Amino acid sequence: MLRPKVPTMPQPTGLVTPPALIEPTTAIQHTPQAPAPAPVVTPAPVPARPTVQLTPGAVIALVGSGTAVVLVVGAVLVSMLLAVAITSASVAICALVIRSLISAEGKRR
Repeated sequence: MLRPKVPTMPQPTGLVTPPALIEPTTAIQHTPQAPAPAPVVTPAPVPARPTVQLTPGAVIALVGSGTAVVLVVGAVLVSMLLAVAITSASVAICALVIRSLISAEGKRR
């Protein structure tokens, strides 16, 4: 039925550069030298890591700091939401006042 026509490109488009000339070089053979003996490396002793031990005071401090972080982040988010709500209410009031002024101007004529 409908067959796509594949375009043919008889001539290349754009800039065509001639192939670069490759000059022959002579191969130089080197004699391999004996590898230097590898130094004997002893592994460094791994220091023993102390285990983490949570005392009841540390647990209370972690819970208290986590609670403080949650409260601070919550207060910031609530204040941002309140700022958006106040701004949108003031814009709505301004729109009502402007619409009232425009309609009152039309009735006076």
